[in-house]
Amino acid sequence: MNQPGSNPLGLRAALVIGLTAALTKALADTLGIGSEPVAYGVVVSVLVVRPDFQRWPAALYPVLVVLIGLGMAIGLAVDMGFQGAPSNFTFAVVALLMQLLGLVLPGKLKMLTGALAVAGVLPLLSAGSTPGTWGKEVLAIALGLAMGTMVQRPFTPAELPPAKELPEPPPDPPLGIRIRAGLQSPFFWQRTLLAMLALPIGEGLGALAPKYLYFGVVLLFNDSLGATLARVIDRMVGVSLGVLMPLLVFNTVGSGPVEIGLVMGGTAALVTALGLDTYLRTALISSGVAFVGYGPLVAWYIPNRWLDYLMGCVLAASAALVADALKRRAANRLPAPACPSPPGRDRWRG
Repeated sequence: MNQPGSNPLGLRAALVIGLTAALTKALADTLGIGSEPVAYGVVVSVLVVRPDFQRWPAALYPVLVVLIGLGMAIGLAVDMGFQGAPSNFTFAVVALLMQLLGLVLPGKLKMLTGALAVAGVLPLLSAGSTPGTWGKEVLAIALGLAMGTMVQRPFTPAELPPAKELPEPPPDPPLGIRIRAGLQSPFFWQRTLLAMLALPIGEGLGALAPKYLYFGVVLLFNDSLGATLARVIDRMVGVSLGVLMPLLVFNTVGSGPVEIGLVMGGTAALVTALGLDTYLRTALISSGVAFVGYGPLVAWYIPNRWLDYLMGCVLAASAALVADALKRRAANRLPAPACPSPPGRDRWRG
């Protein structure tokens, strides 16, 4: 975590994030993409902007569009194929398919497993999803990727600090071995079962937006208790920071492309000023979903989103605690390795 004011590129990045959001919204409106797909484009566009102004690998863009589009297409196909079925059933089917599809991803794309799980259920969250709306949503995502990249370039400093080199991941085993290992993993089935049951659990707990319990499971639940708790902290701090600017701007100025720029840039500036850069991405997602996706409903949506995401975090943390206890119990049941007897002791036996 950075100290307040320690990021020299922070304010520049906040400016770029605000400008990117406003331009993406204005262009999407000009193209007639639609209010809900626009939210996808705006959120993606600001996530593409890296606060250190380093560039993403070029291959990531087409892979991301194809993968997210595939997940949404599967969700749409299930929704259309099971018309009239209970929403909990279709949600569970898509949750299962997304977890199975995640097993196929190679090691370099494992970071996108959560995004894939979220993308798959998006068509189930909107009434009347059609192939036409799916096409507009994929177009909005591609537009966001392009806008975030292009707007960032003219503001990139001539000299950048050296990028952190990530360790090269080990080579992937064959696909069949990866799938078999995943299906034999207790963690895979724990997360899959919990994802399939998250929506009815949220409804049973009285959540007004039970989808956030599902998001909490697929984005936060990890095979390590420590990693799960770290993600839970990131999510709640980021969501808490991300709801401030939408409430402030909506209640004082209103909503529109310029106001969207104020919200997204203001959120980035606030996070940077507080030295909480590690929570920036989550805060931007929270601001974009609340202000762009829900607009006039922001006053109702924000407190309920916060509470429902808190339920999702509690569910993920509780599941991680149970899984950790089961692992410890299984480890304690393993037979202790046989210790060789000291020389000469066996001659005193029987």
